[in-house]
Amino acid sequence: MSDLLAYVLTGLGIGAGYALVGSGLVAIYRVTGVVNFAQGAFAVVAAMLTSTLLAGGLPHGVAELVAVAVAALCGVLVGLLVTGSPGQSLIITVGVGVFAYAVEIVLWGDQPRSFPGLGGVVAGVQAHYLLILGVTVPVFAAMGLFFTRTDLGKALTACASNPYAARVVGIDVRRMGLLAFGLGGALGGLAGVLTTPVQQVTFDSDVALIVNGFAAAVLGGLRRPFVALAGGLLLGVAQTLIAGYGGGAYQLEVALLLMLAVMIVQAARAGAVREAT
Repeated sequence: MSDLLAYVLTGLGIGAGYALVGSGLVAIYRVTGVVNFAQGAFAVVAAMLTSTLLAGGLPHGVAELVAVAVAALCGVLVGLLVTGSPGQSLIITVGVGVFAYAVEIVLWGDQPRSFPGLGGVVAGVQAHYLLILGVTVPVFAAMGLFFTRTDLGKALTACASNPYAARVVGIDVRRMGLLAFGLGGALGGLAGVLTTPVQQVTFDSDVALIVNGFAAAVLGGLRRPFVALAGGLLLGVAQTLIAGYGGGAYQLEVALLLMLAVMIVQAARAGAVREAT
């Protein structure tokens, strides 16, 4: 039972990181209709930058905040590059992700990096996993309040629902799109700085991050952040249990199978709705 509890708590911490990446995808897609495949690069850049800032003497907290801010800026820059149809924009984000590999290797090399996190053990699990979960849940709660209770959040939601009507009432849809990319960059960066102390990061870590983050986001049709949170937590626990009782080599396959299953179910439902109408 103690092993099971440790696996579940560890999985919740890992899944919270996936959920942050997935929520960044959701924030961008629901406003712009673009699936941002550079989302994992924001996490890698923030993690690498944090390791450099800490090594340079900057204290914890400050280093992570600076790295998240830089990731948000990277998100805005990607948003400036994204023009045209969602299909064209998707190709651009893939290209940005590949370009990020070269930049990361030049700046930080190809060796894994990490930095110290929260020390101690709780219920047989590293306390840092609980810190990840403890930060992620309030972030999602704040996002919920932002989108439902603030004028800016409602403007973003309006752009997602009907861009033409949003323009008619004076909302700058382009600016809202850049804000969404900045928010997505910040969420990806937060995922990177939170998970790196327990999972080393390399220049190509964005592949696993985007696969798992997309798997979490796709549960909510890329539009519902809280469903992405639930999906990320579920995925993290499933992967940890499989690694604990089976083999860690199959963790990525779990995410791919989850995505495939959800897409099949969603496609079947969409087909049923079209037939009914």
